[in-house]
Amino acid sequence: MTACTVIGLGEAGATYAAALVAEGHSVRGFDPVAPSTPAGVARMATAAQACLGAELVLVLTGAAAARSVAQECLPVMPEGSCYADFTSSSPDVMRELGQLPSKAAFVDVAILGPVPTQGARTPLMVSGPGSQAIADLLAPLGADVEIAAGEPGAAMAHKLLRSVLMKGLASVVVEAVTAGRAAGLEGWIRGQIAGQLAGDGHAVIDRFLTGTAKHAVRRSKEMQDTATYLSSDLAVPAEMTTASAAALARIAAEAELTSPALR
Repeated sequence: MTACTVIGLGEAGATYAAALVAEGHSVRGFDPVAPSTPAGVARMATAAQACLGAELVLVLTGAAAARSVAQECLPVMPEGSCYADFTSSSPDVMRELGQLPSKAAFVDVAILGPVPTQGARTPLMVSGPGSQAIADLLAPLGADVEIAAGEPGAAMAHKLLRSVLMKGLASVVVEAVTAGRAAGLEGWIRGQIAGQLAGDGHAVIDRFLTGTAKHAVRRSKEMQDTATYLSSDLAVPAEMTTASAAALARIAAEAELTSPALR
C-alpha cells in the first residue's frame, strides 16, 4: 500500500483518487471547491497538509494553479517521494517547476486521452526523475504509461504536438456541424465527417460537441501554450493552433452565458 495524495478532486482528480483507493492505496486529497470527496479519500484542510508524509502526489488542478500548488507542496514532501504534475502547463512551466528546491522527484505527466470516458486507464506520457515511480503506480490501474526521454517538460512537449491535431480537429468538427445544422444539412455533414474518422465516428463527433464546450476554458489555455511552443520553440507556423485557441475562448464565453454549470 502506497501513501498517495491527490490535489484537485474535480472530474479527473476524483477518478484517479477513487481508482487508487480501489487498488488498496491510502489516499488523501485536497480541493478548495469540489463539492464531494470520493469514498475512501481523507480530505485535508490544505494542500500542504495533504502532502505531509505522502510517497506520491498527483496534481490534477487547472494549469493556472500549477505554480502555487507546487510552491506550497514541494517544500513539505519527504526524501524519496514523487510529485507528479498532471496539469496542462507549458513545457517551460514544467521545466521551471522541476527545478524548484525539493526532496521530491518531479514528474511531468501528459494525459493523452479523455479521462471522462477512459478513466484511470487513459494513456499517459511521463518525463522527469520520478517517471518510473508514477508508471509503477498507475500501470496496475490499466493505464498505458510511456516514459519520454528528457527532463520535465518533455512529456508536455509531446502532448502539445498531439494537441495541434486533436484540439484543432475538435474545433473544426464543431464548426462544421454547427454550419451544417444552420444549413439544414447536419445529417449529411455528420456523415461526411464520420467517413473520415476511424472507429465509431459518430461517438467521436458527439464527444467533440459536448466536450469542447464543457472544457473550453482549459483547452483554450492549452492551445495558447501550444501556439507559443510552435512559434517560439519550434519556429513553425501556428495559424490554426492560434485560431483554435481563439475559438475555444469564444466557446467558453458563450457556454458561461448560457449554462453557468459549465464554468
